[in-house]
Amino acid sequence: MTDFVQQHDGILGKKTVEALKKNRFEAFYCENLAEAREKLMAMIPDGASVGFGGSMTVKRMDVQKELQSRGSAIYDHNAVSDPDEKDKIYRQELLCDVFLAGCNAITLDGKLYNVDGTGNRVAAMIFGPKQVILVAGINKIVQDLEAAEQRVKMIAAPTNSLRIDPSIPCTQTGYCVDCNHERRICNATVVLHRQPSKSRITVILVGEPCGF
Repeated sequence: MTDFVQQHDGILGKKTVEALKKNRFEAFYCENLAEAREKLMAMIPDGASVGFGGSMTVKRMDVQKELQSRGSAIYDHNAVSDPDEKDKIYRQELLCDVFLAGCNAITLDGKLYNVDGTGNRVAAMIFGPKQVILVAGINKIVQDLEAAEQRVKMIAAPTNSLRIDPSIPCTQTGYCVDCNHERRICNATVVLHRQPSKSRITVILVGEPCGF
């Protein structure tokens, strides 16, 4: 029996990949997370230093141990709780060879929309690491920038806030209330309309829902 949902996701995903390429991003479509993991690992040179931007999709890929076995230094601010050590790792992530992260939303015309609390993730996307690889599920595709903003307010921010600190107001309402909480995660919004530096940012789009 034909899986029409999978067929639709493939059409949508491949169209979005073509739009990303027109905007100078390197982009690939993978049917599932296993295929995406294989693509990701093939892109990272042995011994490269690798930073992790807090992506739940990348976390599901479980790549850190294999990268370490290949000689990679790993920089992951989520692995420490001490504020000073975390701040140090944030800065190391900006200078690593390869930075891995997710994406809050990708528009059909190939724009990347991201909202950050600390700003470390979006800063690394714009400039710093030699190579940036973003992995995003098919659920991150939206019609346009307005829909991208709504996706963050209604889905990404409240869900991620539940993971980070359930006292953030949107965890109670289920949607963004433009709060002033000290651990608010929506402080910096960045739209990448085009790739700032040629062949630096690669998007791996996965043909299944992944992350928030």
